[in-house]
Order: sequence, then structure tokens, then C-alpha cells
Amino acid sequence: MNPYYITTAIPYVNAAPHLGHALEFVQADVLARHQRLRGRPVRFLSGTDDHALKNVLAARNAGTPVAAFVDRAADRFQALQGLLDLSCDDYIRTSSDPRHRPGVEYLWQRCADAGDFYQHTYTGLYCVGCEQFYEPDALIGGVCPEHGTELERVTETNWFFRLTRYRDQIKHAITTGTLTINPPQKRNEVLALLDRGLQDFSVSRPAARAGGWGIPVPHDPSQVIYVWWDALTNYITALGVDQPGEDFQYWWAGAGERVHVIGKGITRFHAVYWIGLLLSAGLPLPTTIHVHDYVNVGGAKLSKSTGNVVDPVGLVDAYGTDAVRWWITREVPLLGDTEFTTARLIQAYNTDLANGLGNLANRTVTLLHKYYGGRLHLDDLPVIGPTWDSADLDGACAALPSSIDAALSTADFRSGTAHLVAAVNLANQLLNAAEPWKVLRNHQHLIHRLLSRVAQACRTIATELAPFCPAGAARLSTQLGDGERVAPPNPIFARLT
Repeated sequence: MNPYYITTAIPYVNAAPHLGHALEFVQADVLARHQRLRGRPVRFLSGTDDHALKNVLAARNAGTPVAAFVDRAADRFQALQGLLDLSCDDYIRTSSDPRHRPGVEYLWQRCADAGDFYQHTYTGLYCVGCEQFYEPDALIGGVCPEHGTELERVTETNWFFRLTRYRDQIKHAITTGTLTINPPQKRNEVLALLDRGLQDFSVSRPAARAGGWGIPVPHDPSQVIYVWWDALTNYITALGVDQPGEDFQYWWAGAGERVHVIGKGITRFHAVYWIGLLLSAGLPLPTTIHVHDYVNVGGAKLSKSTGNVVDPVGLVDAYGTDAVRWWITREVPLLGDTEFTTARLIQAYNTDLANGLGNLANRTVTLLHKYYGGRLHLDDLPVIGPTWDSADLDGACAALPSSIDAALSTADFRSGTAHLVAAVNLANQLLNAAEPWKVLRNHQHLIHRLLSRVAQACRTIATELAPFCPAGAARLSTQLGDGERVAPPNPIFARLT
């Protein structure tokens, strides 16, 4: 099977991670785990963006050397791997990973050789939070549309990249399906941006302004490479792009999928700037960019810069990893911002996992042990009784893998989890219709077959649940086993209060 290479955006480390970071990490992890479940070779990369000016300013405010500040701050993001049960195969820190700087310098030289750099003095409105210049007509009420803060007027002489050369090629890649931007509404936004016309953009900053923090521009140590240029390249510097070997050829230059998972605020950088850079360097493009919207609290976007955050560490400590991952995948839609409250997190977990799947598995296993010694009656025939028929459940379970495949092909996690919940609901409805605890004496053989069929349905559900809630799914699979017996009953998803 063709390989599947998936990455998250790499966050700045100027402040602690928030739930928005957790959302992106979990979404990418679900896609990675799902592809592994289907037998595909997968490489899942994440990391941290260490060379941002905002990191320099945060270190100054803390009275700490930048390198030491960034290293400690980056540890908090890397710790989310264990906290959120992420299955990263690789992790890159742009300030300390020995693969990164040589790769950045190599890509810079490729673009220089293509004649795509020139020096230019520029005056513009700069947002440190976004690490980008804004045109006045892009502001909302005169402030940054992302952070709601006033911008700094900056005059600099920097190196610029000839992005305008690549407008038509970028558009062609998108309109021909060489590059898929998902969902379609985000694709249309990028195409509209291209139709309005592009401008060349600055790809360096004065080293003095950055406090010397960053990768020096080759042959011009007075400048450091712009943080976005630096950061975007991580997707292939981690594969050794400067020394194209087996990793780069297999994961990026071959016939597999190359997938980025990003937030909507950085779509321009990934769907336009990054594509222009790769075209200039003569390298393959990503195949898919999945764009998610924001998590809000009180109607406002989560942001380290504004202090409007929800701490994922505190959420996991209070409610567990399963609950946090389930909320992210069950409640966040494919399109549109999502309002977070702990009440919604608790309700989603209790309704679907504790009261739904957990209760279904527990009462099925309890009855199998109470009346049949924990043994299953294994066959593939529909179980038809006086008031019930397992055909709907059997069909739903048979279709479950392909239904989830279709949902996750477009990163529609809400739809994927909805198929799981639908199968659980059918199984619970079947048990409620049969009422085995009431009619077991008169239909002992039929009830044994019925409970066995529900247990087998739970096995299928546990398998397909694994990418979404790996820890809970593993506990459930252990209880259900894979042979002729199930383990003694033990509640898998404890109800939250």
C-alpha cells in the first residue's frame, strides 16, 4: 500500500499549549491511527516552531536566555504526546534538531538558484502574534483580524521571494486536484485569494531585530530567515531533504499521500506560500491540506496571545484522555468554529461512551457470564426472535469500516464518530426490544445467540473506535477478547460528574 505521511502545524512556544493545539494534534493522530488500522505505512510528524520573534519577546519578558526559554517551553508541547495518547513517529524542534538548519539552507539555495530572491525595503503593518505583515484593507477595525491587537509599523530591508511567479502554477495544482484543500469552502477561499492577485513576500528579518535568534540567511548574516519560511520547511527537513535518502524518497517524493492538518488562520501560508516555495525548489507538493476552524470560549477564539485559553493538561487531569479526545472528534464539526464548555465535554462522554457503549458492553458481558459462562455462540446468521431481528445491527457493523473510511477521507471526525454511535444505538435498541433478562427462560438458545451477536458488534465497534479513543478502545477489546469467551464484566467508561 502507498505510504501516508501526515503532519500537524508546529506551534510557537511563547506560552503554554491550549485546547486548540490539542484539537489539531488529536485530529492528525486519529487520521494516522486510522490509516495504520487499514494496514498502510504511516509516518506522523509534529514538533515546535522555535524561531518566532514572539518567542524572543517572551524570553526577554521572562528574563531568560532565548534558547533556555524555548527549550523549557517546547517541553510542555512535547509532553502532550503522552497526555493525549498521540502516536507521533517523529518530532522536530526547529532550534535544536540537527536535521533542520541544513535542510532550510538547502531549500534557500534551491530557490536562490531559481532566481526567486531579491532585496527590497518595505514599510508595513506587522503583527508579532501572526508573524506577518498585513495590508490595511485586511484589518478589522484597524486591528489584527486574528488577535484583535494594534499592529506595529515597521520599515525593513529584507530578502523577498518572487511568489507572484507561481500564482498560475499554484492555482493549477488546486483546480486539477494535484493539491486538495479540504473542506471545499477553504479551497474556494484560497482560489479567491489567488484570483485577487498575489504579492511577493519578505522571507527574512534583520538579525538585530530578532536578537540574533534564527537561522542566518546564507551569504548574508545580517539577516535571519523569516520564521514562516523556516517553519514550513520542517515537513521535509525532518525527512532529510538536503541529503535525499530513503526517508525523503519514500515519504515525500514517492506515490504516497502527503497530508497537512492546520488551522484556518494559517491557510494562506500552507496553501500558497509553501506551495510557491516547493515549486521554486522543484520539489513535490503535498497532496492534501485539511483545514480546521477554531475552538472558542465565550465566543472568542482560544489564543495564547490574548490569554483566552483552556488548558488541555487540566482537562485530562480532571476528565481523562478518552473524554477530551471524544469531545474533539465527536463535537467539532468539519466547518465552523466550536464553542467549548466542560459541561458539553462531560455530556458527550457520558451520553456516548459511559451510558452508550460502556453500558451496552457491560450488560452484554454480564448476561453472558451470568447465564453462559462467558462463552459466545459464534455464527454469521441473523438472529431473529419473537420481537427482534439483528439484521439492522449486522448491516451497520458490516458497513462501519467503509463508512468511517469515507468520513475520515475528508477529515469529517464528527461524521466518523456518528457512525460509531449509530451502531451502538442499534445494539442497545436490539437488547431493549429483546429484553433478554425477561425471556431468557423460554428462549435460552436464541438469547445466547443474540448476546453473542451484540458482543461481536461491540468487538467491531471497539476496533473502529481505536483511532478516536485508543486507551478506552484497548480496555474494551481486552474485555471482549477475540475468541469464544469474554472476560468478566468490568465497567470500561466510568461516568463523569
